[in-house]
Amino acid sequence: MGHLDHTGFGWLTPVLSYVMACAGAALGLRCTVRALGATGRSRRNWLLTAASAIGTGIWTMHFVAMLGFGVTGTDIRYDVPLTVLSLVVAMIVVSAGVFAVGYGRGRTRALLLGGLTTGLGVASMHYLGMAAMRLHGRVSYDPPLVGLSVLIAVVAATAALWAALNIKSPVAVTVASLVMGAAVSSMHYTGMFAVSVRVTPSGAALPGASAMQFIFPLAVGLGSYLFLTSAFVALSPTTGEREASASAQRTVESVAR
Repeated sequence: MGHLDHTGFGWLTPVLSYVMACAGAALGLRCTVRALGATGRSRRNWLLTAASAIGTGIWTMHFVAMLGFGVTGTDIRYDVPLTVLSLVVAMIVVSAGVFAVGYGRGRTRALLLGGLTTGLGVASMHYLGMAAMRLHGRVSYDPPLVGLSVLIAVVAATAALWAALNIKSPVAVTVASLVMGAAVSSMHYTGMFAVSVRVTPSGAALPGASAMQFIFPLAVGLGSYLFLTSAFVALSPTTGEREASASAQRTVESVAR
């Protein structure tokens, strides 16, 4: 059995991955709150931004954490198409969950459906990302821990969507984001503790790209997207602010006449 190292760079990758998960959650929750106060095309656009933020945050969290993952006795490479597919799956399934909440008529039913869909999407992204690993050996999983990781993902997603529906203040959203980031990180490391690797020594070259060749640049790009979008959302006026501005403009025009 190969020894698994989850912190090859010390605490850097766990802490950084947690920060990315929190950033994606915070942005996603803020965009969902904006969406619920909007209508028409504006609601759709806010929900799309929320889904992309949550999906990007979760994917980036996973692969930033994987930068610190290593197995003694073998190098690790990543299948590029499968890795990209894991990102696409995260985006699509999270979108389905967010839109279920954004447009659902029955709040409880929409919340449960959205939480289940989003949670299963998070778990699917994680295990697709793991399936993209290429190494000299055989990877196996402990089923109870896998089941626990999926359960954590579903509960975390449901709690996050509940927060989006019920929490409005920026401080409360921040607290909810920190909790969601912790839950997503817990899901990731629970899934990782389910992994065992039986190494088969070989001198053959592994297919795929190394983490630093492919994962790191993509994670940096997606992380930049999160922080730039966060700045845009922070500077974008809320529905209430737009209504107040329009009302003030009408008052000025009325006085001018």
